[in-house]
Amino acid sequence: MNEQTRQRLLNLEALVEAGFEPYPYRFPKTHAALEILEDKKGAPPGTEWPEEVALAGRILALRRMGKVTFAHLQDESGRIQLYFAKDTTPQYELLKKLDVGDLLGVKGTVFTTKTGEVTVKVLSWTPLVKSLHPLPDKWHGLKDKEARYRRRYLDLIMNPEVKEVFRKRSEMVRYIRRFFEEKGFLEVETPILQPTTGGAEARPFKTYHNALDHEFFLRISLELYLKRLLVGGFEKVFEIGRNFRNEGIDHNHNPEFTMLEAYWAYADYLDMLALVEELLSGLALALMGSHQVPYGGRTLNFQPPFRRISFVESLKEAAGLPFDPLDLDRLRLWADAHHPELAQVPAYKLLDKLFGIYVEPSLQDPTFVMDFPLVLSPLAKRHREKPGLTERWDLYIGGMEIAPCYSELNDALDQRERFLEQARRRKEGDEEAPEPDEDFLLALEYGMPPAAGLGLGIDRLAMIFTDQPSLRDVLLFPLMKPRKEGEAEEA
Repeated sequence: MNEQTRQRLLNLEALVEAGFEPYPYRFPKTHAALEILEDKKGAPPGTEWPEEVALAGRILALRRMGKVTFAHLQDESGRIQLYFAKDTTPQYELLKKLDVGDLLGVKGTVFTTKTGEVTVKVLSWTPLVKSLHPLPDKWHGLKDKEARYRRRYLDLIMNPEVKEVFRKRSEMVRYIRRFFEEKGFLEVETPILQPTTGGAEARPFKTYHNALDHEFFLRISLELYLKRLLVGGFEKVFEIGRNFRNEGIDHNHNPEFTMLEAYWAYADYLDMLALVEELLSGLALALMGSHQVPYGGRTLNFQPPFRRISFVESLKEAAGLPFDPLDLDRLRLWADAHHPELAQVPAYKLLDKLFGIYVEPSLQDPTFVMDFPLVLSPLAKRHREKPGLTERWDLYIGGMEIAPCYSELNDALDQRERFLEQARRRKEGDEEAPEPDEDFLLALEYGMPPAAGLGLGIDRLAMIFTDQPSLRDVLLFPLMKPRKEGEAEEA
């Protein structure tokens, strides 16, 4: 126990000896700080209001000046100044036992100071919780930014703008949920623990269920269970939920992330394209008041219609390929000559890797990349007009993939062949290729209607609409490497 904590415990003991309850059960609030500030804004200096208010929050500053004391109290809405006077505030002398960081309840009246600052004249006060540690006095820089992620509670206390990021994220999710509900989609929940993985190519997290004596996986995608619901007769379903992928961490990847997936029976990928364009252009207006969205030092244009480009043609042009990129043998030879760092990447994955190098960084404004190669799209329908391609688009914004969409494959025999190809690649060492999901194949054999399916990355979209450089800035508690025993703490 350090000296500061020891002194704060002594201050708590003094307050208890004076008759205060150390940890009271409740404090009835009548007002929030921002509510008072907005209501009294613009009143001339020296104005007083007779009605009593009750507020509670955290003390962020204390200035003792003999017979008067000023403090700043912060609640969820904002911060407001408090005024204590020896002749009007009971037990005034005990205020010296309060510390910055303590939670406090106050009752009093409102007035404006000589400088016009809206202030609460405290007529009674109740210590609610003693903070046993001082708040940080500096909270910036690279080292401290990692501490902010680890101790998000301190980040939220010290940096009000961080609260605004997460309020906007919540507003974004509410808008998306309302949009799909108003379009007739039913929100559902599907299992997180699954007996086999599917719906994407990624390494899963494994766990073990003792009672069932069986290994399970945390889901890597919402897809296959939502499609089972189409087989069962639901025609429009969506889910906003967590996925888990045992992969690296960088500015736009976190092993635990939030996706929206939506499935629309009797529609195709062009129907879903129009729906997503309407969703995101409307979201920009709702959140920003404009189709112009600032992100990463530039302004992104969400005015529909969004740009559309071909996967194959854009890659061919940007990389300067003198052949069809779907010729994987020639692509392998070209990549070996121009990108030796990709020598261990399987030929079919070269398309994705090269697209990421040559095309993705230029896709800043919302752009639909149309008609992906079949080898990259094991769950999408073959393109009705273009051999070797599928009816799949991916939406890119800010140089990041935000949403893939397919005309969903519902041919059970074709799906089985593609699953078997994934299984073959798995046996050859591709740990991201899933095993065939026999129950899903059985469901397809009963008949799934033609459908469009969408996956929308909520975290990446939140990065864009809050203008944040990293997923960690839009996740309240991003995954961090645990500290070793005895390793120094930050802050």
